[in-house]
Amino acid sequence: MNKWPKSQEILKTNEQWIPGGVVSLNRKSDPNICFTKGSGSRVWDIEGNEYIDYQAGFAATFLGHNDPDINEAVRQALGEQTVLMGAGPTDLEGQFAELFCNSVPSVESLQITSTGSEATYHAMRIARAVTGRDHVIVIQGGYNGWHNDVACNVISSLADVGPRVSPGEYPFDALSAGIPEVHKSLVHIINYNDLDSVRYVLKRHPVACLIIEPILQNVGIVKPQPGYLEGLRQLANEAGFLLIFDEVKTGFRHAIGGYQSLCGIQPDLSTFGKAVANGYPLGVIGGKKEYLDYFIHPDKAKRVLIAGTYNAFPLTTVAAIATLKKLLSPVHNVYDHVNALGQMLEDGLKTIFSSTGRPFHLARQGSAYCLYFMDHAPVDFHDIAEHHDFVLDKTYRVKLIEKGVFNFPLPIKQGSISFAHTVQDIEETLERTEDVVNHLFKKTLSTQIA
Repeated sequence: MNKWPKSQEILKTNEQWIPGGVVSLNRKSDPNICFTKGSGSRVWDIEGNEYIDYQAGFAATFLGHNDPDINEAVRQALGEQTVLMGAGPTDLEGQFAELFCNSVPSVESLQITSTGSEATYHAMRIARAVTGRDHVIVIQGGYNGWHNDVACNVISSLADVGPRVSPGEYPFDALSAGIPEVHKSLVHIINYNDLDSVRYVLKRHPVACLIIEPILQNVGIVKPQPGYLEGLRQLANEAGFLLIFDEVKTGFRHAIGGYQSLCGIQPDLSTFGKAVANGYPLGVIGGKKEYLDYFIHPDKAKRVLIAGTYNAFPLTTVAAIATLKKLLSPVHNVYDHVNALGQMLEDGLKTIFSSTGRPFHLARQGSAYCLYFMDHAPVDFHDIAEHHDFVLDKTYRVKLIEKGVFNFPLPIKQGSISFAHTVQDIEETLERTEDVVNHLFKKTLSTQIA
């Protein structure tokens, strides 16, 4: 029985005018649910069902849906009739840039985009301009946007990419048609936590950059092994390529200075998005001034283009300024709050799943978490593909949704706690999770008890 008939009808109607019925096809999911309202930690669908939300716009609404302080900043900007002129500088973009650069140690200068994908696109262009090289290294299982250099090997099947290779690289498993074959030859895909494969590529190709999520959060929470990020920094220094941290997901969710401020490794360039404006569409490319100044290089042959009618759109920019101020505020103490809730959720989930007798691993970084149905912490995507129970993961997620706890119903996607979540939200989540687990594993549990 379909619990979401109105949602299904909306999808069918949309399909008359929109290919696939949604404007970003990675939003398509089973079950298909049309959400209409969000407040704090809760969302409601068109059927009227309420959910505790851990999807958060793919981790973007870090402060919670419709945060009152962010909304008030936007209302004020509307009341002041702020304008998108498309001519000259604005005071808002300067205020944001100063606040941002003072927050992230490695960022001396920045440019603002509308999306994270645009930011990663510009970062890779700068790296090619700086180095005069064309080849790039990307990480298997990572997501860095939609453009040709990175639209590959996001969540590949082993049938498409083959068995583990180290040292070595993997075939380009395209996410999209329309990528020229000659362009694919410039992109080298290797596993996360694998320095030997970086060296392998460096011996064979002139590499402009390596772009990486410092924590591999596209496939849950895969953490860097000791020495890995340090090794990348050293190899970049030795070989002369630029190290790019894609912090669109990790960025302000983990610390006001980005994950780089926690791991102590400074990249050459960084990209940000999502949480930086609490879900308003804003991306950032930042880094060393000597590299950002390629946007204004006096030599036309080395100058990198940046343009966009909606770059630093005023309502988005005031939302970002208000977000950073709230994250910096000792009154709100955002990070202590979400980290405490993350620990509470982790402890509760471990207790619940320990009773099943089934292998599991709960990976968490602050407010972001992922439950793996495997007996160890994953080291890369291949490890997950070989050992994680994807079928059980999907069933578990769907059962939780039916209980009113929403995580994206695709295996190994992270859950995201927001500042708006409360202890009561976590307690309710654990109660509903325990009900789901008891149902899923009741035969196993009954056998163990007998």
